[in-house]
Amino acid sequence: MSAKRWLAAGGAAVLAGFLGVALLLQNSGSACAAPPSTSTKSGKATFYDLASTSGNCSFEVPADDLYVALGPEQYAAGASCGAYLDVTGPKGKVRVKVFDSCPECAAGHLDLSRTAFKKIGNEVDGIIAIKYRLVTNPSVPAPISVRIKEGASQYWFAARIDNHANLLSSVKVAGPGRSLTPAHRTDFNYWIIDSGAGSGPFKIKITDVYGNSTTVSGVDMKPGTVQKTGARMTGGSSTVVAPAKKPVVKKSSPATTKKATPASPSASAPVLESATSAPAAPAAPALTEDQPPVDLAAAEPTC
Repeated sequence: MSAKRWLAAGGAAVLAGFLGVALLLQNSGSACAAPPSTSTKSGKATFYDLASTSGNCSFEVPADDLYVALGPEQYAAGASCGAYLDVTGPKGKVRVKVFDSCPECAAGHLDLSRTAFKKIGNEVDGIIAIKYRLVTNPSVPAPISVRIKEGASQYWFAARIDNHANLLSSVKVAGPGRSLTPAHRTDFNYWIIDSGAGSGPFKIKITDVYGNSTTVSGVDMKPGTVQKTGARMTGGSSTVVAPAKKPVVKKSSPATTKKATPASPSASAPVLESATSAPAAPAAPALTEDQPPVDLAAAEPTC
């Protein structure tokens, strides 16, 4: 596959119904999303090496290095960012976070991190048949965090939400003395209010596609800083949680461009992980020309 990567903000095609997200209505920045399908689908996987500090979703690299890039249809202009997929290959199963986009990938073609690929297949193969499914209410490594984007001010609000577990349907923000205002999501996974939301601190209501919601308060206007909270999304919570007193400062800003190394190993490439190092799993289907990868289908909208 091509080694080229590009930021979705640069012009990825925005199509409806990907990864079960089906952005059916866009109104003042709030999306009406159908509950996603969690049925198992067939496809293929390749791998790549991230040549930057961040993928198109603007997240920091997961500590376990287990992530996936999706093609334009399934990336859905950033709507799939932060979701988790269980991917099964010839050697076992791995859970990966939607972290990046792969412009050249068709639906059902998952471009995994090298670490994730080696857990389910032999690196020397380069491409393997897989089965994959969207995970509902997955465990996340930490509570929700909020990162205000560089350049944000009282006149232009932009925030990235992380560790929300499920796909998000809406983010609303209220500054001091203001009511909640819907933010619109960008394809680089920031939620923006073009007219601003004041100088902060902010109250942010986050809702996922299953109706789970939580509200975090005390989010300061600190561009470039990851502000940790004690809030979690799953379980239908509706709490107000202030960020931790000592937010983690990330000096590096989200990448605007990145390139990946080719994912086509030579025939002499070593097999770096044996089949016994991953949990046993049913064999993945063989790739055939008459069995194209199948996308995750969207359910009928209920909103």
